[in-house]
Amino acid sequence: MLKEVLTGDLVTVDLPGKTKNDVISALLDMLVSTGRVEDRDMALQALLDNESRMSTGMENGIAIPHAKTDAVSELLACVGVSKRKIDFESLDRKPSRIFIMTLSPKGRTGPHVRFLSEISQLLKDEDKRKAVLSAKTDAELLSILTG
Repeated sequence: MLKEVLTGDLVTVDLPGKTKNDVISALLDMLVSTGRVEDRDMALQALLDNESRMSTGMENGIAIPHAKTDAVSELLACVGVSKRKIDFESLDRKPSRIFIMTLSPKGRTGPHVRFLSEISQLLKDEDKRKAVLSAKTDAELLSILTG
């Protein structure tokens, strides 16, 4: 599933932003650049609404901002690594540096759940997280995630 969804233009080792909202906006821009987000404002609102209900900051420096929205017709995902530590109101109260964003159409849960399951299995592994954080290029990051 990761190989099907992630491509070189949907991963970055140099995610811009200093705040939670900056990061969400930068990740969304990566997805918008594919031409497969029909309405950026609608997608952003869905992401921010979801965040306001419950932070998507997990543990181990990972955050997974996500939303279901009519702005997309298929599962879209991207991964960004920040050189900065960003406060994402995480469960373990530690800042995040690895960000995975997913947008999926309303009413379709299968692909969304499968993608999140695969990425969380991968990032449970401390060595994989270290490799993700130390990736020097987008191509290297993609290889770690889909290898």
